[in-house]
Amino acid sequence: MSPRTAGKGALAFIFVTVLVDATGFGIILPVLPRLIMALTGLSIDQAASYGGWLAFVYAVMQFFCAPVLGNLSDAYGRRPVLLFALGALGCDYFIMGAAPAIAWLFVGRMIAGVAGASFTPAYAYVADITPPERRAQSFGLMGAAFGGGFILGPAIGGLLGTFGPRAPFYAAGAIALINTVFGYFVLPETLPVERRRPFHWARANPFGTLMQMLHYPAVAWILAAIFLWQLGHQVLPSTWAFYTISKFGWSSQEVGYSLAWVGILMAVAQGALTKVLIPFLGGERRAALYGMAAAVIAYLGYAFATQGWMIYVFSLTTFVFALTYPSLNALASSQTPGDAQGELQGAVACLYSLSAILGPPLMTQIFGAFSGPRAPLNFPGAAFAAAAVLTVGSAMLFTRALRQPLPAPVASVSAAGGEH
Repeated sequence: MSPRTAGKGALAFIFVTVLVDATGFGIILPVLPRLIMALTGLSIDQAASYGGWLAFVYAVMQFFCAPVLGNLSDAYGRRPVLLFALGALGCDYFIMGAAPAIAWLFVGRMIAGVAGASFTPAYAYVADITPPERRAQSFGLMGAAFGGGFILGPAIGGLLGTFGPRAPFYAAGAIALINTVFGYFVLPETLPVERRRPFHWARANPFGTLMQMLHYPAVAWILAAIFLWQLGHQVLPSTWAFYTISKFGWSSQEVGYSLAWVGILMAVAQGALTKVLIPFLGGERRAALYGMAAAVIAYLGYAFATQGWMIYVFSLTTFVFALTYPSLNALASSQTPGDAQGELQGAVACLYSLSAILGPPLMTQIFGAFSGPRAPLNFPGAAFAAAAVLTVGSAMLFTRALRQPLPAPVASVSAAGGEH
């Protein structure tokens, strides 16, 4: 088997892995409130507080553990770390499904935070088998897998929830473990022994990993841009439902339809259009900037929309909006040595987790401060306006990165151990 053929097969498996993981995570979303209510005896509004803390625990654990998994994959190879994370995630779903008390859910979310960082070695794996000029397309494909999983997962979870709030957890666990076994037999290693580096705890933590990225000035500025981008992006999952219900009086069903619509647009854009639009726009650098401009238009459009149908119109900017993250990630990856790809993706992951820790309370507080009868200025869209400001800041940091001297792109490592 040629390296090119092996790379394609491995990329297909990683796509399926990410799709299955995202689907498994999405399966539990529709029934998690019911399970919390069953374990605590609380009402839905009181149970929501537990849901928020469960999300917080997950994000904190992922923040600390993503760099560890990334560094472990640089030291011992992508395959064992990826399979371990998948297996742990499967076990975690069974723990949560069998939880006899609310404390077990917190234990489960802690394990999920560790195992859910599997996308760190997964993205490093993709970087190994993809040449720099095609990484944005491959990272976009991974984004499409995430989007597809979050579309399929809740739908499947809603159907399985008719059998009880625990059934989707067992289904998600079974899917993850089956994928682990399948990967054990078909997934090749992509990082040869001679390209590995020793594992050091000083580098395998969020702060050590981020400090290590300072050795690559352009990459450090790109990472700063990614952080502000992700922080602004947190406005969508954290305030979308509150905003559309408050502004347009949407029902839960209408909120769900709108989220599914945006998810479909994102999946199509990243899965099918990155390979067309990024070259058409002139490469990753321009695609990232055009994507940021589209995001500013989208956020301001959402903020000032006066009727619900306008949300759907402005959401069409997602076709360009969705190019930003894979373009930024590909640019950072192409300027990072092969033995530090896992470390880079660990840094990206911990920045995402940090945005997931800080973003929801920031955006919901802004929404609350400018909504309701006591607001000094009644502007429910204030959180989206804040996201637009953060996106402008991200663009400024990215243009600073472009002024840094960029070394020649780092070649990728094929599944057979050679270079493309």
